[in-house]
Amino acid sequence: MFDPSDRPRLFSTPIGADFSEALLRGLEARLDGAPPEAWGRVTIYVNTTRMRRHLLDRLAQGPARLLPRILLVTDLASDPRLAGLKPAASSLGQRLQLRQAVLRLIELQPDLAPPAAAFDLATSLSALLEEMDDEGVNPASLATLDVAEHSAHWARSLSMISILSGQDSDAFRGNAALNRDALAALLALWHETSPRDPVIVAGSTGSRGTTRLLMEAVSRLPQGAVVLPGVDHEMPEAVWQNLLASATNPKRPPEEDHPQYRFAALLSRLGLEPRDIHHWAELLPATPSRNRLVSLALRPAPVTDQWRRDGPPLTETLPAATGSLTLIEAQSPRHEAGAIALAIREAVEAGKSTALVTPDRTLARQVTAALARWSIVPDDSAGLPLHQSAPGRFLIETAALLGRPLDLAPALSLLKHPLTASGPGQRGPHLLNTSEFETWARHRGAPRLDRATLEAWLASRTTSAARQAWAEWLATLLERAAGAVTETLAARIAAHVTLAEALAAGPGQIGSGALWLEEPGQAATQAMAELREAAPLGGEVNNSHYLTLIRSFLAEKEVRTAPVSHPLVAIWGTIEARTRIVDICILAGLNEGTWPATPAQDPWMNRAMRHEAGMLLPERRVGLAAHDFQQALGAAEVVLSRSVRSADAETVPSRWLNRLTNLLTGLGPQGASALDAMKARGARLQRLADALARHSARPLPSLPAPRPSPAPPEGVRPRKLFVTAISTLIRDPYAIYARHVLKLRRLGPRAPEPDAAMRGTVLHAVMERCLLERFDFTGPPDEVAQAFLSLAADVIASHVPWPATRRLWLGRLASATPDLLRHEARLQAEGTPVIIEKTGSVPLQHVDFIVAAKPDRIDRLATGGCAVLDYKTNTKPPSEKEVEAFDKQLLLEAAIAEAGGFSGLGAERAARVGYISLGNPANSRDEPLEIDGLWRPHAMLLDLANLIRSYQNESKGYTARRAPQHLSYAGDYDHLSRYGEWDDTARPETIPVGR
Repeated sequence: MFDPSDRPRLFSTPIGADFSEALLRGLEARLDGAPPEAWGRVTIYVNTTRMRRHLLDRLAQGPARLLPRILLVTDLASDPRLAGLKPAASSLGQRLQLRQAVLRLIELQPDLAPPAAAFDLATSLSALLEEMDDEGVNPASLATLDVAEHSAHWARSLSMISILSGQDSDAFRGNAALNRDALAALLALWHETSPRDPVIVAGSTGSRGTTRLLMEAVSRLPQGAVVLPGVDHEMPEAVWQNLLASATNPKRPPEEDHPQYRFAALLSRLGLEPRDIHHWAELLPATPSRNRLVSLALRPAPVTDQWRRDGPPLTETLPAATGSLTLIEAQSPRHEAGAIALAIREAVEAGKSTALVTPDRTLARQVTAALARWSIVPDDSAGLPLHQSAPGRFLIETAALLGRPLDLAPALSLLKHPLTASGPGQRGPHLLNTSEFETWARHRGAPRLDRATLEAWLASRTTSAARQAWAEWLATLLERAAGAVTETLAARIAAHVTLAEALAAGPGQIGSGALWLEEPGQAATQAMAELREAAPLGGEVNNSHYLTLIRSFLAEKEVRTAPVSHPLVAIWGTIEARTRIVDICILAGLNEGTWPATPAQDPWMNRAMRHEAGMLLPERRVGLAAHDFQQALGAAEVVLSRSVRSADAETVPSRWLNRLTNLLTGLGPQGASALDAMKARGARLQRLADALARHSARPLPSLPAPRPSPAPPEGVRPRKLFVTAISTLIRDPYAIYARHVLKLRRLGPRAPEPDAAMRGTVLHAVMERCLLERFDFTGPPDEVAQAFLSLAADVIASHVPWPATRRLWLGRLASATPDLLRHEARLQAEGTPVIIEKTGSVPLQHVDFIVAAKPDRIDRLATGGCAVLDYKTNTKPPSEKEVEAFDKQLLLEAAIAEAGGFSGLGAERAARVGYISLGNPANSRDEPLEIDGLWRPHAMLLDLANLIRSYQNESKGYTARRAPQHLSYAGDYDHLSRYGEWDDTARPETIPVGR
């Protein structure tokens, strides 16, 4: 196949050429006229499984021939001639053992990291050990590194790496070590007997140590060759020499962020010059003029003087270079996805193959969702992360149950998960019970789901055998999960899987429901089997450690479904852009931090230590990403896309896109015109996508909704209200209409929080218990305070499930206890509590209406009469003007007491009406009962009768937000009244309803 040569053989394919097509065409040219078996004697090493599959697909298209052996550079040990190699340890088992080592280090040095981060640290440490094996770094050399100028953290990390990598045990022997040993055995075999048949390394850039050594060895074989993808032959000799110098001169930093640096480093190791890289096939690039433009834009810095010298000659070819370039600069990722989807739709209609190339998986999913509008399903090479699939989320949510109480919000999420109770005939009844339980729990404000909560729910309604069985099934599973303690990883996995299968099966069912079905379920099965196999190496885990481990482990796996994808549309990762070419290539997510990605932080070795140890630098990944970018830009038509803003901040354009636009701007009017044309084509896509989005959205009414004042028939208007609703009737009548006419009640939050309303309820419960148990406030102050706080702690513990909140609220109550006890002692001396949280009512005069009340307390006074008292927590008592106009609750309670509306009290004249501030007793005050000879309770009752009489007139509407106390007031029914389409200055519109 190759002429004899004493120099290494390096070949290249042009930028913008389909690498598989070029490789095959070069093989055909060199094997032309050879016997048929010559094809079968060729061995080709490729760099990725996808590349191998793509090459096999291309060979399968014909003509009929013997297939060459196609192997992976990362799987040299699969060669049957290399028997007797020590096998590699399981990657997961290695990380689990490293996790135990990291945990022991954290125990000794707690400032290193939280224990929950042990598995993630073990994963990064495993990758570091693999890299050391791949790069051939001798563990003994780490001991010679000078860390005197580094912090103690790096010295500690280096010590641990030296210990782990230097031991003789095979426990940490990974695939990189196996591949390195396989290469050594292969090179020894070739040294003894040089292969006569062709051996080719194709598609790799030599960025990893073992692969680079293989490429060097193959290039020197009598019939060996290396085919490099996307070598820039447009780059001047001086620039190549600069890259070669940076690769060989230890006194200057290597320019690894340049897309052609890896080729220069390979040339320097082989003792070759750029002119020694020959063309593999007679294949022209798609756009030579654009390749020259991009080559100039990406030259190593400083480049300004080179742009001035070499840029003007390119102006004549700018129309050809940029005429098929489009630049999208969208306002947000959502707008970017819409414009990209439209570009793909136009390409499909034109019959052109299209690939979206991006490292941003979120953007890729947004584009996939946008394409669904036209039923276009792209061939996504990445698949879906397992932890985002239904089985993955279910396994993570069930792992979160172990050893901890279940708050209401995650409980409802788990109960509504599509895999919960997915056994035959179970899903419908389960969802019905879940819906009923959610409505009850949110009305009641239940903070957690446990057996006590389920029993309270059952007690609140007519129970059936099926409902009881469902509650018992759920309570039993939750109790079993909550009792989980620290145990071995194998035992924890078994308990977790048992729990997940029981939840998936449903009440009284065996099996696992739909948990392990279809592609996502099968992927979850394989993942858990892998974890179960490696579990004996994992040691013991507690609840939080296991949750972190399972979440991180499932995030590494992927689910590949088999939808009927469109044959012309694909989504690729950046590495696939090196070796495959389509008609239209869309390079998306071109922002700093995305493409190129921000270099990952290595918690074990910093950049200086890596450089001194001879390991890979972070710039290597930037250089590889730059090469991917340069290759993809060689397509016939290219769309460059970025969003100006991310979800929370402005973005910075990718450095390569920035260089390209700056170069065009500096090329005078021709360059500026070319750039404007690129942006204009992108702006057209954005305008069309925005117009399509507006057209697809539900049209809004041309006029805003009126401020509603619904007027229902007199027969459906409320005939009874509690005094606490009277203020609402005055301030926001629409809320009374929605609550009592439409019978709509506000649901509580899915995740109850310790807010002011809950604190008020708890403190009221404390005082209620004190009064019901006849707590004596008159003893020695210290003893009374201690007994009172003990009682309060008991009540708070029964109402508040959050330990930190319990301590906080009890501490705040303790600070106010001395004043509160003195105040209560005076009240006990003056009278006896008779009505404690009991309901009373009286009918209004001349109106068919009942007003009811449930006062905090009413005391019968020793001097005669009664005292109506109301507890306040966080808020100050209302002012006299507020009481007169709006907050009539306390005086109306006094009027009901005077009318004999409370059973057990009788008709008692009010002698005192007052507020007791529990948070700050100094704010406690009494309301005057008489002003200018007017007895206020009676007057309030008459005023209320007049108010109710007006609302029993069918022409009177219940106006929304009639007199809110604050402009920031948020009513429970604002969404129903469409507040926002009108404001508080709009005139109400009476709307007859229900007629």
